[in-house]
Amino acid sequence: MELQGLGKLIIILGISLVVIGLLITFAPKIPLLGKLPGDFYFKRGNASFYFPLATSILVSVIISIILSVIFRGR
Repeated sequence: MELQGLGKLIIILGISLVVIGLLITFAPKIPLLGKLPGDFYFKRGNASFYFPLATSILVSVIISIILSVIFRGR
């Protein structure tokens, strides 16, 4: 019985890796992602610093909504 639970865990991890891979591949093509007001970009000389605060909050809210919908059925 324990192997069945392990199998489900491996399947979930595999699907998660595929989704993360797709996001990494297609994220540059999503309009406004990383260019929202509240994303900080500082450049001074040869050094630059980028902190996507608004994008991080938006992605966090979207992931929270998706996970709440998924786990609400349980």
